[in-house]
Amino acid sequence: MISAAVPTATERLPERAAVIDLDAIRHNVRHLVALAAPARLMAVVKADAYGHGVLPVARAALEAGAEWLGVAHISEALALRAAAIRVPVLAWLNTTDSDFAAAIAADIDLGCSGWELPLIALAAQQQQKTARIHLKIDTGLGRNGSTPTEWADLVARARQAEASGSVTVVGIFSHLAVADEPDRVETDEQVAAFTTAVAVAQEAGLSPIMRHLANSAGTLSRPDTHFDLVRAGLAIYGLSPFANQTSNDLGLRPAMTLRTLVSVCKDVPAGQGVSYGLNYRTTAPTTLALIPLGYADGIPRIATGGPVRVNGVTYPVVGRIAMDQMVIDLGEAALVASGSSVIGAEAVLFGPGDDDASVDEWAAAAGTINYEVVTRISPRVPRVYRNV
Repeated sequence: MISAAVPTATERLPERAAVIDLDAIRHNVRHLVALAAPARLMAVVKADAYGHGVLPVARAALEAGAEWLGVAHISEALALRAAAIRVPVLAWLNTTDSDFAAAIAADIDLGCSGWELPLIALAAQQQQKTARIHLKIDTGLGRNGSTPTEWADLVARARQAEASGSVTVVGIFSHLAVADEPDRVETDEQVAAFTTAVAVAQEAGLSPIMRHLANSAGTLSRPDTHFDLVRAGLAIYGLSPFANQTSNDLGLRPAMTLRTLVSVCKDVPAGQGVSYGLNYRTTAPTTLALIPLGYADGIPRIATGGPVRVNGVTYPVVGRIAMDQMVIDLGEAALVASGSSVIGAEAVLFGPGDDDASVDEWAAAAGTINYEVVTRISPRVPRVYRNV
């Protein structure tokens, strides 16, 4: 049984909190490090560590054996440097306004799809430093990265920039499109395209020391995608990238527990409408409980039916989720009249315990994926850390 990270009743918590178990992060990273070996592990901590809090998570991941950190934006990487985190950090999503000079000054590795190369080289010359870059090849996802047609020209230009001393090509990378469906042939095609791209780069005189392709799904299911470095995001937070495998199946421990306190409890008659639109009406006299979390806290508005656990029982959300609140139907008539109000009881939306609802159940209720559910929990919900 996986122990829940929810604090005991005697501990004082904010009335709404996302409780993050850093020991779960460490466990997951150690597990992934072992699976990926001899490849190294990059812990992906973009988007405030998928909503878990970038600095506590980054430190826990490094303690557990991650050797690299990965973010989308340079601003995220600079925040890590400002916190005195000195390990290699890669930022891979750029615009023409990206602060390449600040990144180079802070020894941040930069992803490069092609158009950035002259801007990075110029910034490096201005900083009188050599920029560390990772060339990205689009092997089939169709987002950023050089096309295979343009790849030979890019590696030739990168070799010239290396010769001038403005850059060094530390890595070559790409990103998998369907690794969460391990039997899809497209992953085989991407591996082949990536291997070809690396060979072209090496023939052009580049000597990248970090070839990286695998995301969490690739790390867990496709050893042929590991190369020199894997980039694990979702899995370090203890969540499964696969539709047919749970976190527990994969040896992972979910790190976040989202909880609050019941704020209102009231007896209502049959036919009582609930929330905007009155799409739900009680079918018999019952008791409704108000849960003070809503879409301003990151709960998807459309996630009616999402599970909330109160006093050992899981109830679905009824009616529309509002900006600050949602309602559950306790199904017990005259509960308040009997003197048994649940006001102040802990309400857990999801957590890692065997009896807790899962992030995946909330994702199903919202018609989305577990990545989105945790990442969108808003800053209005305080993060509380355990096992710091």
